[in-house]
Amino acid sequence: MSDRSESVLQCVPPVADAPASPYNLGMSFQQYTTPIVENVRIARGTCQIRLHCPELAAAIRPGQFVMVRSTQGTDPLLGRPFALYDTVLDDDGKPIGIDVVYLVVGKLTALLATLKEGDTLETWGPLGNGFPDPVGDKHVALVAGGIGQTPFLAHIRELLGARGYGGQLPRRRVQNVSLYYGVRSADLAAGVSDFQKAGATVHLASNDGSIGHLGFVTDLLARHVASQHVFGCGPEPMLHALAGYAERRGIPCHLSLETPMACGVGICFSCVTPVKTPDGGWDYKRVCVDGPVFDARSLQWSI
Repeated sequence: MSDRSESVLQCVPPVADAPASPYNLGMSFQQYTTPIVENVRIARGTCQIRLHCPELAAAIRPGQFVMVRSTQGTDPLLGRPFALYDTVLDDDGKPIGIDVVYLVVGKLTALLATLKEGDTLETWGPLGNGFPDPVGDKHVALVAGGIGQTPFLAHIRELLGARGYGGQLPRRRVQNVSLYYGVRSADLAAGVSDFQKAGATVHLASNDGSIGHLGFVTDLLARHVASQHVFGCGPEPMLHALAGYAERRGIPCHLSLETPMACGVGICFSCVTPVKTPDGGWDYKRVCVDGPVFDARSLQWSI
């Protein structure tokens, strides 16, 4: 991607400053028509797509996401959310694009898997909040299940000071990062070498024992050295178990929710999740604008 000139690949906002756009609500995001630079398979049913968009790449932070919609018709009509996997830098270290990783599970992701270099997508972002700074400076554990590893490559690089995001200079936040990654079987493990090259110690678990620990990834986590802060992303049962693990050990835990979304900007209220309120009750929060990263202690797991 770094050898392509701006005159060949252009990340184009559909309307300059977009004052009349239904998505422009005074939030710090924009809509873009983003050219695809590459779209490659990295595991069974899992692909990594690279989008050329310098403005978006310069603004987005680990834990945030983008909404993506096809420019080739109206089916599907709505966009889908995808976490930032990482930004792409040119030869001078300037962010010029983003990578996202997706699992082919529905109509839009099946369409994404057919797209080639030079095709375009409608993309809006950056959206949501990012990962907070960890408590303590020694050891952080990142826990992923299924396709929940996707927010963690950029997070690892930010934590270890290899890269700055959102206009921030690189700053090492912790000494060590461990990634605990659970999949159904070995052929679904995606990006493992990326996480290792970024400096994380990777521990794997699988449902069938074909790779790493046989069993739940949360059980694997419990067998290792306790961390000062835990971050998680994956299926809700795993996140619930992870929240309980952190509570029993008295350590902070932040969870990135994988809630389905329609707009990504808080208009449609389709992505609400129950959270605790100070009076002992609960209320709904929109995952797209109040999350997707939540303090595990704030989540109401049953209503």
